[in-house]
Amino acid sequence: MIAISLQSGSNGNCIYVETGGVRLLFDAGISGVAAKERLAAHGRDIRSVDAVIISHDHGDHVRCAGIYQRKYGIPLYVTPKTIDRACSRLSLGKLKDVRHFRAGDTLRFSGVSVKTIPTPHDSEDGTVFVITANNKRLGIMTDLGHVFEGLEQVVAGLDAAFIESNYDPDMLENGPYPAFLKQRIRSAGGHISNIEAAELLRIAASPRMKWACLAHLSEQNNSPDLALRTHREAGRKGLPVHVASRYGVSGLFTV
Repeated sequence: MIAISLQSGSNGNCIYVETGGVRLLFDAGISGVAAKERLAAHGRDIRSVDAVIISHDHGDHVRCAGIYQRKYGIPLYVTPKTIDRACSRLSLGKLKDVRHFRAGDTLRFSGVSVKTIPTPHDSEDGTVFVITANNKRLGIMTDLGHVFEGLEQVVAGLDAAFIESNYDPDMLENGPYPAFLKQRIRSAGGHISNIEAAELLRIAASPRMKWACLAHLSEQNNSPDLALRTHREAGRKGLPVHVASRYGVSGLFTV
């Protein structure tokens, strides 16, 4: 199994996973041109992607889904509530091939399964994902809301993970955001902090986990260096930790 972060953050999210001859994109928050070029940098063709799977209705995860479908012919997998809410807020354009799932369902693509797990994030019908193939499990877990019941058990079964590490509490508290937005971010429906993400990995990540990639870092309330330092000091000792860029494509991760 290989994975590539094409971009991660409030300015746009998209992760590519390839395994067992199946090619999947998770979220469509960056332009079709950017996705095509960033996949091509790793020798991948966006037109060979089998599905785009949407986590929730916020624009940084879904705003370009219509382009991926019309320009590249990729089927769109999304919950009914998510697509209804997204279409009411965003200009997605005409959608020709929409395949619905329910939060909690398992999607199957040949020998690859994608378990969808509901989250308390403040979206209409948000999910995170566990991709399983050849007895390997990769988690894609951003926009979590909080460390909800059952999340530790999910993490314990993973071989690798993209995991939200959105903000540093001190930077958020002392930063420029208005009070209502600060409260929203640290609420039960918002995002998890560096400290919360590090603690989750320290408690739950098993020896089988090969790496974690920190995702969805805030531009105003975090930094890659600070996130990495927090995880190295408070996270699981010996676990390789990377950071997904807000601005470009990652290297190629293997599971």
